[in-house]
Amino acid sequence: MLGRFQLFSLAQCFRLGFGACCYPNRKFPAQTIRPPDLRSLGQAVSQHFNFANDVLDQWSQLEKDGLREPYPALWEVSAKGEEDKWSFERMTQLSKKTASILSDTCALSHGDRLMIILPPTPEAYWICLACVHLGITFVPGSPKLTAKKIRYRLHMSKAQCIVADEAMAPVVNSAVSDCPTLKTKLLVSDKSYDGWLDFKKLIQVAPPKQTCVRTKSQDLMAIFFTKGTTGAPKMVEYSQYGLGMGFSQTSRQWMDLQPTDVLWSLGDAFGGSLSLSNVLGAWLQGACLFLCHMPTFCPETVLNVLSRFPITTLSANPEMYRELLQHKCFTSYRFKSLKHCVAAGGPISPGVIEDWKRTTKLNIYEGYGQTETGLLCATSKIIKLKPGSLGKPLPPYIVQIVDENSNVLPLGEEGNIAIRIKQNQPAALYCPHMVSWEEYASARGHMLYLTGDRGIMDEDGYFWLSGRADDVANALGQRL
Repeated sequence: MLGRFQLFSLAQCFRLGFGACCYPNRKFPAQTIRPPDLRSLGQAVSQHFNFANDVLDQWSQLEKDGLREPYPALWEVSAKGEEDKWSFERMTQLSKKTASILSDTCALSHGDRLMIILPPTPEAYWICLACVHLGITFVPGSPKLTAKKIRYRLHMSKAQCIVADEAMAPVVNSAVSDCPTLKTKLLVSDKSYDGWLDFKKLIQVAPPKQTCVRTKSQDLMAIFFTKGTTGAPKMVEYSQYGLGMGFSQTSRQWMDLQPTDVLWSLGDAFGGSLSLSNVLGAWLQGACLFLCHMPTFCPETVLNVLSRFPITTLSANPEMYRELLQHKCFTSYRFKSLKHCVAAGGPISPGVIEDWKRTTKLNIYEGYGQTETGLLCATSKIIKLKPGSLGKPLPPYIVQIVDENSNVLPLGEEGNIAIRIKQNQPAALYCPHMVSWEEYASARGHMLYLTGDRGIMDEDGYFWLSGRADDVANALGQRL
């Protein structure tokens, strides 16, 4: 468990370099793109880690002790324009009350699995944090899933509980008739529904759960599913440390967050590992997550919100940036607080980056990753921006351009974008539960993961996407 002052140092040091102060007796290279050797890697990852206990609860304690400024952890604006803010202390209390519901009413315990089909709402985050608190693996699902896709995910994940809102309850009901592992359905709604437990009523009377499961770093935290555009979606499992600390650290570097920042991530925060790691990365830094009720993307709403609220960091996909630029009144808006913009979910054209900067005076920093890997490459403020490039690989990945025989190609030559990891290193420590590593083993005793994309690496170490290599699902990035 991280002490209160150690967490404060952790948050401070993440702004200066990659994790140097987390383990004051260890030395980490400030801007390496290669993983450390086996011995130092094993030493760097502690045996136990729990994001709810080791991060969220510690920020909460700092607030109680008056050692943290009163910045919110979560800030919500409803469809009616009503605002509510949650401190880390309040988030902790509500997630612990939710943990009581999951353990006492739903009879879930360490190692069980819960599928959650909710849009980004405060309740969705309380439930996910409660799962982490109890060592329950959560399985995020999009509110756009069909009954067939829900049934498939329930069967594959063997979830014992499912959480949904009023709109998805009928869809779930039509999907669960032949799901033998499912025992409980939990409804997040102002209305009741036959056969479903009422979350909002239960949380009013639930006592805070005082004990936290001492999860191991490699215990499962979450299961995501690939898009399955060319076949059945694959399960991708993430460990407590891998998603809660490892990928969140990487995301933090890309997003340049500090405790005073307010992050607005447009789209579905539960749509992929990269999206969720951005949220966890914000809280790892003590920053605020902004939520605005917007069922479908509306450029005018986004522009009004950016003008009205002190949002410092914007995360969106390239198409969203393009639609914002095309709004007829875009140039008349002023975003006084906005200082950092990132994009993922597909390649963003240099023209969009240039047009955005012309009006806002801000760059858009691109990120590239997969459900299976999290963030692989990114542009950031610490390297020179080359509009249109994917940026450089982020620790701990070794990203290379290889030919069909797994040979590394010369600079500037197009080939397959791949991740290479030495076979004698425990991949699960820094690439948690990547799908079917053995399928990509080369004859030279290395493990090679092909992303399914093609590209080049230039003389400065920047990667450039040129297109798809094959039909590997979800290789262009994450849904935000």
